[in-house]
Amino acid sequence: MTRISTSKADTDASSDADAAIVSRQDSRGDRAVQCSVCRDVGFVHPVSSSGQPDYSRAVPCVCRTQALVRQKQTLLERYSNLGYLAHYSFETLQTAGRTQSIQGYPTACEAARRYAAEPLGWIILVGPMGSGKTHLACAIANARLAQGQSVFYISAADLLDHLRAAFSPGSDINYDDLFTQVRNTPLLVLDDVRAEGSSEWARQKLEQILNHRYNLKLPTVITTDAVPDELDPVVGARFVDSTLCSVLMLGQTRNSGLETPALPEGLKLETFENFDYHRTELSREHQHNLEIAYELAFEFARQPEGWLMFQGTHGCGKTHLAAAIANFRLASNEPVFFVVVADLLDYLRSAFGPDSRVSYARFFEEVKQSPLLILDDFGEQSSTSWARSKLFQLINHRYNARLPLVVTTCLSLDEMEVRISSRFADPRFGTVFNILAPHYNVDVYDHRPLP
Repeated sequence: MTRISTSKADTDASSDADAAIVSRQDSRGDRAVQCSVCRDVGFVHPVSSSGQPDYSRAVPCVCRTQALVRQKQTLLERYSNLGYLAHYSFETLQTAGRTQSIQGYPTACEAARRYAAEPLGWIILVGPMGSGKTHLACAIANARLAQGQSVFYISAADLLDHLRAAFSPGSDINYDDLFTQVRNTPLLVLDDVRAEGSSEWARQKLEQILNHRYNLKLPTVITTDAVPDELDPVVGARFVDSTLCSVLMLGQTRNSGLETPALPEGLKLETFENFDYHRTELSREHQHNLEIAYELAFEFARQPEGWLMFQGTHGCGKTHLAAAIANFRLASNEPVFFVVVADLLDYLRSAFGPDSRVSYARFFEEVKQSPLLILDDFGEQSSTSWARSKLFQLINHRYNARLPLVVTTCLSLDEMEVRISSRFADPRFGTVFNILAPHYNVDVYDHRPLP
């Protein structure tokens, strides 16, 4: 591919052309002149500091610079292979219908916009046909093209067909050139990676491409209707690396069999209306403290943004407030994933079992990508290295993706693992509030359990 670039010196010099004088008369008779500055010569004499033309120098006219930019853009568009998909942009997204019907769609849209502005790592769009994943992938590609950046789009099936065809003696495609182009392009958009129907040769080619880009951490956008554990193990293992990949779920994938844990019956009764922050046995300080906690929870429920953590002893009211947030959102038909951390870890462990109907990777992605996640009783069940690793993966993913999170815990930040507590303590994104009120069944005057 021919590389065309315009230096800053050329750009600065051509900007002087507004006041430049053409060095020779137009000798093209009555032909229409396209550029009034250089009269289609292509070069001008810049104006010196004295205000007079500097006839010792000639610089490209602004028309030539603009032509080079247009030529570069044309080459980038041809190289991109987007073709008719060039109209798939963020401006043409059908957000009205999909926001309500496809779970995770608003989150995926926002993540795609951020990625288009600064493509780092991989972004994996997972969803069934019609969920909008190809549109989002192409919107990223077209946004990068509009910024003058190189991108290459191809569907996985077309890529493999082209590679096979390149082996034919009369092929116009050079196998090595195509393979190198896909492996090394600054941004690759690989559409419709499938779980089934691939030959051993096809799996090897796809694995070679993705391994190369994975090792070099080259920006890559992938769409698929299969979750990572349904793909080839080597390929799927790349997708679940949360340090490089962000997996965005758009609706339910094929035959998911996933059942999100429902809010326990008892917690369905915990609302803002029956939260009493004027408990008569409390001191005024504790009443005021509970009132602030109530206001924080209520404001978060109205507009879930960032993170909200409630710290405090057992029975102080933090779970009531977390459940009230969940019930408020559910009453507005908004999705919420509420789970006790101990139960979450049990779900993940059981998903490893051979008889499990729930895919481990699919369930974990559902938790990570939930529009609103509420983790109750965090930290006390994370004693094993496996549990700590899973919780960090979950917290770190939602931190990087800026997904709303509510946490309740009896631990202080100092008692948590540093890499997790540092995410919770980030004031740019989260609020940590310590509820001072004691357990409901504790006599606040003598600090002994009531009979």
